[in-house]
Order: sequence, then C-alpha cells, then structure tokens
Amino acid sequence: MTAPLTETPPTQTPVPDVRRWPFDTVLVANRGEIAVRVLRTVQQLGLKGVVVYHAADRGTAAVKMADQAIEITGATPVASYLDGAQIIAAAQRCGAGAIHPGYGFLSENKGFCQAVEAAGLRFIGPTPEQIDLMGDKVRARNFVEKAGFPVAPSAIEDDDPATFVERARAVGAPLLIKPSAGGGGKGMRIVRDLALLEQEIERGRSEGQRYFGDGRLYVERYIENPRHIEVQVLGDGQGGVVHVFERECSVQRRFQKIVEETPSPALSPELREKICETAAGIARSIGYRNAGTVEFIFGQGGEFYFLEMNTRLQVEHPVTEEITGIDLVQEQLRVAAGETLGYGQADVKSRGHSIEFRIYAEDAARGYTPTTGPVLVLHPPQGEGVRWDSGVLQGGEVTSAFDPMIAKLIVRGADRNDAIARADAALRDTVLLGCKTNTAFLRRLIAHPAFVAGDVHTGFLDANPQIAAEPELPAETLQALLAAAALSTRPMRDVADAVPDLHAAIGAWRN
Repeated sequence: MTAPLTETPPTQTPVPDVRRWPFDTVLVANRGEIAVRVLRTVQQLGLKGVVVYHAADRGTAAVKMADQAIEITGATPVASYLDGAQIIAAAQRCGAGAIHPGYGFLSENKGFCQAVEAAGLRFIGPTPEQIDLMGDKVRARNFVEKAGFPVAPSAIEDDDPATFVERARAVGAPLLIKPSAGGGGKGMRIVRDLALLEQEIERGRSEGQRYFGDGRLYVERYIENPRHIEVQVLGDGQGGVVHVFERECSVQRRFQKIVEETPSPALSPELREKICETAAGIARSIGYRNAGTVEFIFGQGGEFYFLEMNTRLQVEHPVTEEITGIDLVQEQLRVAAGETLGYGQADVKSRGHSIEFRIYAEDAARGYTPTTGPVLVLHPPQGEGVRWDSGVLQGGEVTSAFDPMIAKLIVRGADRNDAIARADAALRDTVLLGCKTNTAFLRRLIAHPAFVAGDVHTGFLDANPQIAAEPELPAETLQALLAAAALSTRPMRDVADAVPDLHAAIGAWRN
C-alpha cells in the first residue's frame, strides 16, 4: 500500500515576465529526453522552442514537439550535435536569441560557450571561465582546496611530472587514477596493489588521451565503498547563490549512475546542512552563474571530499524538482535573461522523497551490453507520483548511434518506502517491446534488502552480481513462451491458418 502523496512545497521563485527578456526564441542544441524536457518549459513560458536534429532523429518526440526543427548534418549523428558552428548558424537563421545545450555534447565546452556569446546570443549556462576552471579536474581540485574546502589526499602529475609515480605511491593504496580532463567515469582505474601502479598509470594515460585528447592524470586516495552524493546549486552570477539540496547517486555500473534519489538516506540533518553549504560555498567562491552540481565522495564514517563540479543541468535533476517544486530549467532561463534569483536559501523547501531510474536499452545479465531494435509497443507507466521523461516514441527505433538511455522514470512518495513501492509498481507497468531494457533488473535492484535499507555504495552492484543475473525460467514456462512467440509471427500464423490444397479443391461442398 502506498501512503497519501504530499504536495510539493510552494516555492518562492519569482514568476518570470518573459516580455522583458532579451530573447523570445530558444534553440535547444541537444536531442532525446533532455530536448523534450527543455522544450516543455520554454513553451510553457510562452517562448518559441527550436531544435536542431540529425536525420536519424527526424521522427523523434523533440522534433515533433518543437515550434521549428532545423536539420543538421555530420559524418556521424553524434558529430552533427558537436558541430558548434552549424548549430550557431541554425540559431541565427531562425532568430533564436539563446541556446540551451542540455547535458552532454557541447554543454561543458568552453569554446562553444564563447562562440555563442561572440555571436550575440545568450548561452544558457555558466561563463566560459567557469566551464574552463571546473572542466579541468586538476585545476578545479586545486581551486577548491585553496578555498578551504575538503579534498581527498592526492598527487597531481602537473605539479612535478618527474616525481608523479613516487608521489602517487606515497598517497598509499587503494588509489583512484583519474584523467585530468575526464568525466562520466571514463579512464578511471582503481589500484589496490602498488606493485601495479606504474602499469595502471600508463593505461590511465592512454585512456585519457583516447577519450579526451589529454593524457594528464592525477591520483587520489580511494575511499572503500563510498557513497556518491551531489548537491544542486543555482547562481545568478550577481552574488546570489543557493543550494537545492542533495541527491544520492551511489548505485552505479561502470562509474555510470543508474538510480538517483533525494533526500540521501545516509545524511543526518546536520550532515545534510554541512555538505549542502559546502557546495554552495564552492559555487559562491567562483561567482557561479546558472545551474550546476557539486559532487562529493562520502565515506562510511561521514567524511566527504570534493569530487568535481558539473557546470550544466544534470540527467537526474527531476528528483530535485519533484521534492522542491522548483523548475530548474525555468531558473536557468531566468538567469540567462539577466534576472537575479530573487530568493534566498530559507525560501528553498523540500517535501517527500523522489527516486529516478535511468531506463536503458541494455542487457544487465550480459554485462550491461547495449541493445537495439524497433520500439514496437510503448506504454509508459502512469499514476499519482509518476513522471516519465523520454524522447522515444512508439514506432521509433533504438540504434547504436547514441547513448543507450531511452527514458527516465521518476517517482515521488510521501517518504522513501512509499517512493520505492510506487517505483516497483511503475517499473512493473512499463511496457516497451522491440528491444531489451533494464526494467526487470531495476525491480530486482530495489527489492534487494540493502537497497531497501539505504545501505548502498558505488561498488554495490559489483558486490551483488546476482541482481544483474536473470532468474532462470522453469522449463515449462520457457516452452510456453517460445510457443507463444512462434505463433505470434506472421510466417507461423500463415502456415497455421493455411488451408491445404486438397481441402481447398473441394470448394464450398459440405457433407
């Protein structure tokens, strides 16, 4: 049974008067669910929403929803969304005064931000300088440490490349090797045996060069079984900064988040205030503009260290919106239009509990291998406290051209137990036929006693591989499913329904 759902708290965010804004058209330089998400707020505010799209996305929800859609081209579908000059030209052609980059692609590209502003357009995000500072993990870490905020013991290659291995060894095992320009978990390596340190450093350098074109590294003390907790911040670039509470993102596979929730079950009220104020302090120290997320590694003893700052809207931002009632995209647009926040920390309230599930086209039982296929049937879950953010439509197709995330399921409950119950029902009711997804895996995950108790960490799935493994079906059930599948195919139905020639020759004769 689910509890009565509490309303989200009324927010003190000002109602924008878009007539005073320096732009009335926003171009979304992205695709999929985030393009749909941004368009929704843009159009609700009475602004015109434009998207760019590659031919592979011609029939997607964002293209159909936009007031105008402009085709862009590239050597690959991804390359088209990374072509900043082409995107800016499209914005100028349609009369857009602002560009929203979403997440991924060009959202944290300093050069793109500079080019947008040089073209006389508003970049809906932070300043180029802030993107540059926080995009370099070594510079960001040094800045945060000098500002007096907690960072993990570490060694940075740039400080003295000749002694890097020696200094890394002195930090002690276990170590986490990270590319200086990294993100999304790519190129990260855990070293527990220092005899392998030099070998792993070379591998990390090679991966950093391959993924980011930058082989510089740093290492930091690896916190065993840590939690990953991040804090949403908003700044207006004019002195106003608030945090919008934390999100727990500890359930991951291959350093990629799968489940995010707020509030974190690990934090006491005192720790929550401490970590959130630390994040707000980091944002204030750089005069931050727009939406951003400060991420921390959280140890079993309650210690936490700065990990990185993402200078963009996060994939998991909806859970924050669900418990606070704050439309984060609206706040991004307000700040980009030159408005101040117009409210303080005391005005930001939260109520209830929210969990987000990334719905991936992948096979968890086979190492989370991406899957592809047509979207033959799609019935998103519905009901109180259920939100479905997706850019995929029935009749579309999931291809290997992009990231395998096809939707986000967000639930809100009166408390965490209620949110888990609503999530289980929503995952059960999700129907997507044509390619394999991770919904059954997610149901197994949230039924695990440790997850129910909130006792998770970033290595939780590695420590519990049975969650990813699919339970074996009884032989009778498997045979029945195979028979049903065979009988549902057109060739088999044609054979079953066909009248033999001998009988057909009888014509209309009856005995």
